[in-house]
Amino acid sequence: MTPRTVMTIGAVALALVVGNGQSVDHWSGQDADRAAAAEPTASATRTADPVPTWRPVSADALRSVDAVQLRAESIVLSSDDHTVTTVSMRDAKHTVGVLDRILGTPARTQTAVGDAGRCVPASTTSTWGGALRVAALSEPGTAGNRVEIRVLRDHVRSRLGDVIELSGPDGVQVGDDVSEQIDDAPKSDRESLGSDDAQAWQLLLQRGWSDDHAVDGDGDHGGAADHERSTDRDRQADGAGSAGGARSSDGANGVSVLTDDSTVTVIGSPMPIRPARGC
Repeated sequence: MTPRTVMTIGAVALALVVGNGQSVDHWSGQDADRAAAAEPTASATRTADPVPTWRPVSADALRSVDAVQLRAESIVLSSDDHTVTTVSMRDAKHTVGVLDRILGTPARTQTAVGDAGRCVPASTTSTWGGALRVAALSEPGTAGNRVEIRVLRDHVRSRLGDVIELSGPDGVQVGDDVSEQIDDAPKSDRESLGSDDAQAWQLLLQRGWSDDHAVDGDGDHGGAADHERSTDRDRQADGAGSAGGARSSDGANGVSVLTDDSTVTVIGSPMPIRPARGC
């Protein structure tokens, strides 16, 4: 075999390897959506202000989503019980962008600091179908979150009209009776917000948001702490408000539910329970 023949065979083999790699990595519709991709890859080392990295999620994959689960620090989009993508709540652009691609154009409102009460930070709020609300904060919350999410119904319609189930940890949905979970929860994870005549609860379903961003009783992060630590209790009726606060010394942060009696009315994160300060 001559040297020229060896070089020719080597070039053909290299071309086949490159071609195979490209075909395996290509999804239908991926090229058009590559700029708007949104799946976080967990960092090996957690830092105080992590910067997520992302890989593309195809349009076909997003069209298959039939469930959205709110967790303490992320949302998980799934299809037939298989995870399609997980979106970090530390990234507002990708959280809102992915939901736009699945659910279509939301109703959007701009809120200045204190517009809806002294606890409310400046944000752009996107609401899909009156069921899912995401407030993209103009400044990161003290817990490290860049969005605040509220689930107000048990489902929402996709941009194609398909039903997408909405839930919190362990499949808890708006409208569920959580009396057993309330009874079984430690006192630190539940708080009565009602009265003898009208029972209501806040129940922490999943802890999240580390102490890296916690603010002590006298602390302040750039003057924003006082309006970023709402507990939602004053706005329970309509699920409105902001909860972007840090975990306090006598409370905990994460994803919580608000109830009317024992029926879930709102699922939200971050939504701290028993914070040291009301706001």
